[in-house]
Amino acid sequence: MKHPVLQNKVRLIVWWLVWLFLAAGQSLLFYFAYGSFFITGILDSILSLLIYSGIALSLWYPFRYFNSEVTRPATLISNLSAGGAISISLWLIITKLTMLLILPEKNDYLAYWDATFPYRTGTGVFIYGIIILSYYLFISNSNLTEKNAREAQLESLLKETELKMLRSQINPHFLFNSLNSISSLTVTDPEKARTMVVKLSEFMRYSLSRKDEQPVSLRSELENLRLYLDIEKVRFGDKLTTEENIGNECLEIKIPVMLLQPLYENAVKHGVYESTESVRIITFAKIENGYLEISISNNFDPGRRASNGTGTGLMNVKRRLELSYKNRGSLRNTSENGNYTVKIFIPVNFS
Repeated sequence: MKHPVLQNKVRLIVWWLVWLFLAAGQSLLFYFAYGSFFITGILDSILSLLIYSGIALSLWYPFRYFNSEVTRPATLISNLSAGGAISISLWLIITKLTMLLILPEKNDYLAYWDATFPYRTGTGVFIYGIIILSYYLFISNSNLTEKNAREAQLESLLKETELKMLRSQINPHFLFNSLNSISSLTVTDPEKARTMVVKLSEFMRYSLSRKDEQPVSLRSELENLRLYLDIEKVRFGDKLTTEENIGNECLEIKIPVMLLQPLYENAVKHGVYESTESVRIITFAKIENGYLEISISNNFDPGRRASNGTGTGLMNVKRRLELSYKNRGSLRNTSENGNYTVKIFIPVNFS
């Protein structure tokens, strides 16, 4: 770890301002200790605190060495106490000798020194304690920053892993159903089976080419979803129809890849599979109040709907919205008058 003061200009400025404040305080203290104003005392305070500040800066290195994780508390206290005694003694000696060198031969400095010595020593101990406490705070802050960075990195990794896991639940389920249908069609209608294979390969090429969770445009997603619906139309024929009402301003909005796929699967499963009537899947998209609103609805036959499903598809989409947009993305679903609707709200500007 680099020196916490020397590597930061703002901290360095604050450091010197604090020492200037301490010098003023020491001058005032020595004035009361000596009993009268001694102009040399100002020079003494400035010089002594300047010397102490240099010693304080150098104390960081032995402090970091002594304050290792393997150092026992008793050893640490002994080392800090010894370091304090050496630092304060060195400060007193250097200050006295320097002042005697720069002052004229005839002066009252020695009397001033003797009168202020006890206060000077106490000040040195007090400042040493502040220095050690400050370095502890620097280390604690640095450790906390590193911990937060590691936790953020871990959270990002877990989020990415969960997103990939949620997305991986989509393709196998759809692929299993499609292959079963193709298997049946190879006997009853080989031409339809061939068409399904071609469209399925195009659909899978898109999904497999998006290996990461980088968002894609709504236009790209809709193009791929049309392939999916085309595959289902091969199986169900006129029983399945679709309608789109998409505003042009929506097409370039970015959304998580394959986010809408489970919703269309649900529409087919709970609409087309479980109805004897024609089922229409309607897709609607608009931008309102800073959100992209995507609505997917389908009619169904309430009298023949045998299963409410496990809700895995909706849970999948909800969780991906949470991971991608935190609390700003949402999903709402309603079922009334023989129509089932799912609405997704995605913030247009999200970083």
